[in-house]
Amino acid sequence: MRHRTFFAFILPSLVVMLLFIALPILSVAYQSLFIEHEQAMTAVETCDPFGCKTELRVDAAAMEALREAEPMGKFNGLGTYANSSHLAFDELAAIWRDSPSLGVAFTRMLNLPLYKALSFTLAYTFIVTPLVIITGFFIALGVNAIPGLIKGPVIFFSLLPMIVTPLIGSLVLFWMIDSNGILGASLQRLLGDPSLTLKASPTLTWTVLMVYGVWHSAPFSFIVYYAGLQSVPKDTLESAMIDGASRWERVRYVIIPHLLPLTTFIALMQLMDNFRVLEPIVGFSAAANATSLSYLIYNDLRGAETPLFGSAGATSMLTICGVIILLSPVLLRTWRDFNRKTH
Repeated sequence: MRHRTFFAFILPSLVVMLLFIALPILSVAYQSLFIEHEQAMTAVETCDPFGCKTELRVDAAAMEALREAEPMGKFNGLGTYANSSHLAFDELAAIWRDSPSLGVAFTRMLNLPLYKALSFTLAYTFIVTPLVIITGFFIALGVNAIPGLIKGPVIFFSLLPMIVTPLIGSLVLFWMIDSNGILGASLQRLLGDPSLTLKASPTLTWTVLMVYGVWHSAPFSFIVYYAGLQSVPKDTLESAMIDGASRWERVRYVIIPHLLPLTTFIALMQLMDNFRVLEPIVGFSAAANATSLSYLIYNDLRGAETPLFGSAGATSMLTICGVIILLSPVLLRTWRDFNRKTH
């Protein structure tokens, strides 16, 4: 294919990626360099029958003039990235200098907003992702082995968790596991602790969030693996059976190597999706025990009287950097395998 033909072929995709991916990311990166204007206050004297008093109020006209002069806000450079709500360089230096031991320093570090959110985000990502892959693989093997008459209904019910909107699914599970729900009440009776609730137990909160993550994402893994199982060479499987290979040996030496590229694809998708976890935290009202990087962005945009666009932009850029770091090993391995096959 000629270079000109190839360029004409991919040009529409490049234009779409530039408009809907590259430019928004550049816009967020630029916004992260600015912070909101400080409140312009003015002294207002109010009088009543009992006397006069002076109050400080926001000067709406002055604030409007500031926004017109600097619509992006006040330039802060990389200061937002270094403040206490983000990378917290000064706070980290003080923690490592004043803490009596490494464990105490690490505990104090996890109390900082960004590192607290990052700890849950990484734990969620590295626990849910492999469980989703394993669960989806075994569901696909089981569904592929059942008779064709009931295979259709089983596939339909297996895909239901993926069909349910994430926020609605998390709310339903939250109602079930709350102290007044069927799962919550049963858990209280089983453990003999009537005070045990989702909101009071960080361990229970993390566990339920991860269980929900596996439940919601496993159908995606299942359907990809199930489609891949239809392409496994039947001649190779029959040869393995003739040679006396057991079912597990056929899975291990024939099916798993054949589905390895799909595993890489699922891992990439799940790493990106799980690193941006948000809906379960909102649905479970779990922010007191578990916050993620995406939740920090959500909180900056809705938690204050004036949305903190600069703070949300800085957290967004740090999230993008985190996703790139997570995907790098898988992408490098895929690139090496591609070069090896090419040569």
